[in-house]
This record gives sequence, structure tokens and C-alpha cells, in this order.
Amino acid sequence: MNKAFWSNAKVAVLGGGSFGTVLSNVIAQNCAGVSLYVRAEDQARMMNSTRMNPNYVKDMVLDPKIRAVSEWEKLFEQSYELIVFAFPSHATRAQAKSIAPFLKGSEMILHATKGIEEKSLKRISVVLREELPVLRIGAISGPNLAGEMAKKEPAATVVASEFDEVIRAGEALMNGPGFRVYGSQDVIGVEWGGTLKNIFAIACGMLECLGYGWNTRSLLLSRALAEMVRFGVAMGAQAETFLGLSGMGDLIATCSSSQSRNFRVGYHLAKGESLAEVLAELGQVAEGVRTVKIVYEFARDRHVEMPITETVYRIIQGEITVNEAITYLMARTKVEDRWFD
Repeated sequence: MNKAFWSNAKVAVLGGGSFGTVLSNVIAQNCAGVSLYVRAEDQARMMNSTRMNPNYVKDMVLDPKIRAVSEWEKLFEQSYELIVFAFPSHATRAQAKSIAPFLKGSEMILHATKGIEEKSLKRISVVLREELPVLRIGAISGPNLAGEMAKKEPAATVVASEFDEVIRAGEALMNGPGFRVYGSQDVIGVEWGGTLKNIFAIACGMLECLGYGWNTRSLLLSRALAEMVRFGVAMGAQAETFLGLSGMGDLIATCSSSQSRNFRVGYHLAKGESLAEVLAELGQVAEGVRTVKIVYEFARDRHVEMPITETVYRIIQGEITVNEAITYLMARTKVEDRWFD
């Protein structure tokens, strides 16, 4: 399946939030048409009539080849060569169950969800494999802030899959003048990179609120990367994956930008607001809040050293303050902070 094939193909993107909308615009430039699934009929009508999605992506005009749909039956009146999941992690399994009866099995599946299933600790590709009659599955992950992509600023991502044809599909459908795709077969590393960085974005938001400079942020980022590597390797990932776009690249972007939901959560927690107040004001899912408890408990039980993750968890739980967390981290001995163990 070459680029000519994909230029005549149809793609479905499931999830009309910020990234799903921006990704639809990227893909529409390289295929025959994109059907974008959104939850509400009024949202679909508004998007189709105005060619905008102002609730999530302001000022970006939708490509003419994008059609918003709010019903599964209507969405699957036609078949698709590729389906992209862009739902929050907690909604993925239920939504996969909903569309499974409509699939033929020949489709390729990519997901753009940077999180894990809360109770099972399963990666999203595993959840999709369990629920869908489809074999060829992959993940999209990288430093992809939707607001910057909407403005067509140069960016790149990683498409990871065990199947070369899924990687080639991602390259054919997303490569363009302002967007570049890299391939990887380390699905475990790419998915965990996109998941773990959300925890550290919360921590970086806290540092921003307290007014700390780049010495402190660089310390946090470098030690966060160490935690990502240790945890990822324990889960079966390749260490070098975390040094690339889907690891360090995504970590830098998410931890440096106020566009990041998780960054904003940390910022407002450090101001003294309660977690409930912060999430209500945010109005969108912050995956790091869901992730930190699961990762912390898993790492603790298996003796994987993740001190930053531990302190973020304890702050969110109300057990310690941000300043107490910093004092604790700075007092740790060097032997506790080995890179691979």
C-alpha cells in the first residue's frame, strides 16, 4: 500500500477533541476523506456548517474533506482503510466495544491516546486488541501540542506498530510540509513514553507556579527521564526509545508549555487550589491525574525507584505540600537515583 493507495482511501477519526480534530486536518491532506466522530449531534452540525471546532481548537478551519458524524450507524455506512482512536484512556474500551460489530477485520487501527486503562494497567493497544476483531494495530505518540499543530508549526510524531504496513500507513497519511512521521516497532516504549510524561508535566506546572528557573526544571526533566526509562524497561520497553520523540521529545513539550492540561493542573495545585477545583476549571481530561496513582502503586510494589512520581502522587492526595516534596527530593542520596535498576 503506497501513497497513491492512501490518497484514495477513507479514514475515520474517533474523538472530536483538540488532538482528534487537528489530526483529522493533517490526515485529510493525504486521503480521499475523513469522517470525524463526535459525541453530540449539535457539535457535528456546527462543525459541518461552520467548518470550525471552537470548543477545542480555536481559529483552525477544517479541511473540506472532513465530515463530522455523531452516530455509529451513520459513521459506518461506508468502510474505512484506517480508523484512528482519539478518546481519553478511560473511554477507550467502551467505545471499542461499540464499534466492534461494524468492523470487517481488514482495517488498520491507530490510537492517539496518551494513557493507560486505569484498573488493569493495560496499554491502549492491548485494550483495542482485546475488543476489536482487528490484528493490525499501532500507536501515535510524540510532542504534539494541538494548538501548535493547528497553526501548522513544524512538528513530528512517532507511529509504532508490530506491523510495517501500519507504520507505512501512518507515514503516508500524516507526512506533509509541516509534519513528519517516524516509525518504531517498540510499541511498549512509545505508549509508556506518552503515558508517563503526563505525570512529570504536573510537576513542571508546579515549578512554574513557584517561579523556579531552568536549573530546577532541567534537574526535574533529567530525573524524570531516568524514571521513565526505569519504569519502561521494567515493562518490557527498549531504553533507547525514551531518548527519542515519543520519550524525551514529548516530555520536553508537555513539561514546557502552558497548553498542556497536565501542566495547568500542576500550576493550579501549587497555587493552593483543590484537585476538584482544578479539574472543574480545566473542563477536559488530564491523563496524568489518572495515571499517577496507578504507576506509583505499581512501581512501589515492584521496587522501581520513581521518587518524582511518588511526590506528585502524595501532593495530589493532599499528604504533602509542593515545598515539602522539593525538600524530600533534594535530600535523597545518590545511590537511590541510579539510572537503570
